[in-house]
Amino acid sequence: MKTNSYIIIFLVILASCAGNKKLSKVAINNHYTEISDSTEYELIVFDQGFETWFLIHSKPEWYHSQDYYETWNRQYITAWNSKAIDPRYSRFFESSIDYDPFIDYGLELNHKLFYYFMFVEKELKIPILPPGTGPQSVY
Repeated sequence: MKTNSYIIIFLVILASCAGNKKLSKVAINNHYTEISDSTEYELIVFDQGFETWFLIHSKPEWYHSQDYYETWNRQYITAWNSKAIDPRYSRFFESSIDYDPFIDYGLELNHKLFYYFMFVEKELKIPILPPGTGPQSVY
């Protein structure tokens, strides 16, 4: 029996300002719906400027496959979580991301999460992956 519930998958705190690098939040929300018996996921980014940057710089979600976005997101999340437990980086990567590779978050969420990592690296200039190993010419 399913009941309506609201479960937060993860809450990530990240640097948002180039000057002070203040912390911000990202969350994936999981909504269970009894009527349609399906699960919907929503990515909420609290970084100021991300939504505008995303609208300007992102390619349509169908530009790459869901597998493409999932592959890069797993690499970014692995690097992110590694930095989150390292005291040298804990100022920027305060908490880890709980992203389950066996859950189908859908194309839309994976696309937006992928571009969030691009935003952090390109706009906030906070490297996540080692130089030269990320996706080339994303936007």
